[in-house]
Amino acid sequence: MLKRFAIAIATVSSLTAASYAQESYDLKFQSSDNSGTAAFEVQSAWTDHLREMSDGRINVEMLPAGSIVEYNETLDAVGAGILSGHITDSSYFTGKDPAFALIGNPVGAYSSPEELRAFFDRGGGAELYNEILEPYGVHFVGAAAQTAEAIPSKIAITSVEDLKGVKMRAPEGMVQSAFAAAGASPVNLPQSEVFTALDKGVISAADATTLATNDSMGLHDVAKNPIWPGFHSLPLNEVSINKSTWDSMSEEDRKILTDSVTWYADELAERIKARDQEVADKLSQTEGVTVHSWSEEEKKKFRQIAQDQWAEYAGRSEGAQKVFDTMTEFLKSEGKL
Repeated sequence: MLKRFAIAIATVSSLTAASYAQESYDLKFQSSDNSGTAAFEVQSAWTDHLREMSDGRINVEMLPAGSIVEYNETLDAVGAGILSGHITDSSYFTGKDPAFALIGNPVGAYSSPEELRAFFDRGGGAELYNEILEPYGVHFVGAAAQTAEAIPSKIAITSVEDLKGVKMRAPEGMVQSAFAAAGASPVNLPQSEVFTALDKGVISAADATTLATNDSMGLHDVAKNPIWPGFHSLPLNEVSINKSTWDSMSEEDRKILTDSVTWYADELAERIKARDQEVADKLSQTEGVTVHSWSEEEKKKFRQIAQDQWAEYAGRSEGAQKVFDTMTEFLKSEGKL
């Protein structure tokens, strides 16, 4: 009798230990950002926050871009379990499905991180993105975004009309085709050549990055008419995890992880916005520099032009068409189209 009782206790203890082990996670995430950037600093802070929220049960090792695989290979790596998850720009996976281009960086769609996150939180974006992602063995946890990218310019550009004939740097893809449709003359240049091209007058403006980062690269020394706040490019910064790992989590742990991503998104937007504002304040006091802000009417005009590019991408796959339909319906309901 005592022997059977001892065996029963041992069995319960073993099951309890196994259950506890299942509730502890040591995860490896890779970022598309380099170490030392403001975004990676926030991502590292997120891992600390998540560890604290979960009482040490969910531990994430945050790795910078290229640590395990290339930046555009993380989707497959997460699905295969080589990585536990990633924080990345979703449009990097456009080659797999044009839907990633439309959901990752629909040019002209959003002017702020809040607008982008609204689509995912209450516009059907999160559910739709999981339809796209889960066949790859990946689960979308939540959306974040930095501020919209500014445009360093040597000349004053205050409207869509002013873009006509402007020779500007823009990467291949939807960004370049949208500016071409607006009347600009886009050229391909690596980011490392933007300063020299502006300085020598090879180009008059550039699709670069956020205002603060542009300033750190010295672009406003040679392009004294920046457009800010940005309106054209605001990529989704997704936080996603291996689907099997997600499925193994308790409802409590899923909620902790989801809530921690909301914290990360808030922190990222706040920190980058503050840095942009600091630079904008500095530029407003800098002799010879004028910051130009587009009106909502001009932003809407650009969106209308960009819609032709959205429609072109929508026709390339069933998933892309779903993104187009869901996104445009949401933007219309918000009065953005």
